[in-house]
This record gives sequence, C-alpha cells and structure tokens, in this order.
Amino acid sequence: MRLRLRRFRLTKAVPLAISRGSTAAVEHLLVTVEHDGLTGLGETGGFDTGHRAYTTEAIAAELDALAPALEPWAPEPLQALEPLLARLSPPARCGLDLALHDWWGQRLAQPLHRLWSLDPGACVATSVTLGLGEPEAVLARLERWWLQLPATRIKLKLGSPDGPAHDRALVLAVLAALARRADAAGQGSELQVDANGGWDLATAQRMLPWLAERGVVLVEQPLAPLRDPAADAAGFAALRGLAPIPVVADESCWDLVDLLRLAPHVDGVNIKLVKCGGLAEALLMARTARRLGLGVMLGCYSDSALLNGAAAQLLPLVRWPDLDSHLNLVDDPFTGAELVGDILRPSDRPGLGVRGQLPLRVLPQEVP
Repeated sequence: MRLRLRRFRLTKAVPLAISRGSTAAVEHLLVTVEHDGLTGLGETGGFDTGHRAYTTEAIAAELDALAPALEPWAPEPLQALEPLLARLSPPARCGLDLALHDWWGQRLAQPLHRLWSLDPGACVATSVTLGLGEPEAVLARLERWWLQLPATRIKLKLGSPDGPAHDRALVLAVLAALARRADAAGQGSELQVDANGGWDLATAQRMLPWLAERGVVLVEQPLAPLRDPAADAAGFAALRGLAPIPVVADESCWDLVDLLRLAPHVDGVNIKLVKCGGLAEALLMARTARRLGLGVMLGCYSDSALLNGAAAQLLPLVRWPDLDSHLNLVDDPFTGAELVGDILRPSDRPGLGVRGQLPLRVLPQEVP
C-alpha cells in the first residue's frame, strides 16, 4: 500500500467570522492510498477549537512518518490497521481513514451508505451558515444563500466580541428576515444558533430562555470547551432544564468517550470527521447517540466536497446536517454528495462517491 500526500488551497466565496476569528482560505491535504490498481481518496486539514489546535504542517508530518510502516500492508481488512491509525492525531487519522474507506468501497463496488445499510431517503435539509458581523452584512449573506438554494435551515453564529446585545440584535434581524421570506414566498425556515463557546455561564443562562422564547430551535456549544472533562461537563449540566431548547455540544465533543461523558447533560452532539478521526469513529458515535436518544448533528470546517462527501455517507443517521462549507468555495476541486434543493444525499458511486472536477491548486510545499 502506498500513501501519498498533496497540499492544496481552498478559498471561500464569503469569509466566515465566528467568535474565535475569521477565515477566508485554508490549506488542506489530499491523502491517497494506492493498492491493487485502486486509489482511495481522503482529505484533512488543520483546525482550532479554542482549547485544542492542529496545523496542516503537523498533520502532514505525522502521515509522512507513518507512510513507510504502511507499505507492507493492504487496505483491508481495516481492523488490522487499527493499531497504526491509533498512533495518529484525530485529523491525521481522518485523512487516512477516509482514503481507506474509499478504497474499500471501490473494491466492493458499493457506496459506503449501502454497505452500512443506511437509507438515503431519510436525509433531511442541511443548514447554511451566517457568520458574525453587523446585521446588514449578515442579512446580505442570507440573501446570497437564498439565491443559491432554498436554505430552510439557517445557522447563525453568535458569541460576538461586542457582547450579548449584539448577539440579540443579530437574532432579531435574522428572525425578521425569515418572517418576511415566509410571508412573501410561503417558505418557512428555522433558525439555529452556534455560540462557538463565546459565552460565559451567566450569559448562556440568560440567552437560552431568551432564544427559546423567540422560536430558535437549538443552541450549539454555548460555553467554551474545557480541557478538564469534569469541569466541561459541569458547564453543560448548569444549563440543563433552563429552557425548552436543545443544547448541542460541538467543540467539547471529540469522540465516543466525550459523547458518553456529555450524554446526561446535552440534547445532541456535533460530529465532525476531522475532529473525531474519520468515518469509523463517526459511525460508531452516530449510532450510539441515536441509541441514547441524542440528536446527531454532522458538521464541517472549511472543507471541500471530498470531506463533506465522505461525511454525507452518514447523513441518513443525522437530525441536523451542517455540511455547507463546500457550497461556499470558489475553487472546490471535487464533486460528491448530491444536492436536491437544500437536501444533501450521499453519492451512489462506489466508496465515498467523490470525483475530481477541477485541477488541484497544489501548493509549492507539496509533500513528496
């Protein structure tokens, strides 16, 4: 088995601002696994949750160091490779995990969702994201989304450095726009909010009832994630029962261990492939969450249609899809999941079902 890495750039059509900063472009890694005439594709890249951070350079170094150890192995059975993958950080493991799953699906000539006996007919609409900003700019971004797709699920970033008054102004402005849209076009839309850990406990305790009273359907990661697992869970516990609105953990929930730790205190978890380490862990987390009565959100960072196409194989298990990053790229080199209105469905092509559509914008520091 041969492992290859290539670094490439992705550029957003509209930069995204959240409580921790703004992103206009990223550098990601294309991870390929070659064996027996088949090539599996994976993608990964650096990210920062405020309490844990990984760079694309460090991820590439991890995978490059592992490459010689992979050469004697075949991509299947996947279980035999688990000890090698366990050495890696979550984003490094994600890139390799995706390439191995893509190779496996191609070998069996089936999409992953079919091998997992999932029903693409169960997929529901994905949310689209509005970043932090002045109300006029946020509303302009919403109108741009509506020119692109129906956008019946809106996710608004909160946790503004200007404080909760600015957050409330944004919520009221977006709710008014949704009401106007419903009156003019007869299209109802729901509003989700994501504080990205931008509130302290007192602010979150005030904001949750206020948001629920105005019809917001969920609140994601109201508090900053903490490295101490017990203290992190205690923050969510302090919000439990304050308002009839689902609270979803994102930056606090990385893997199945975190899911089980937080399950008594939250209503859902946001699973992201680069955060949990790939499809193997994500599938386990999604099935466990559903068994425990938790809602599953499936999220993304600044990912292309390759990473989101991989995640889309899990969409039949997901209550709150949030796979819109590839819809905001000007140079996405891949095509994958099918978009019907604002519903993403996993590709029926073998493996991840992802294909190249544009040349990669390979960076000069390409990994050999």
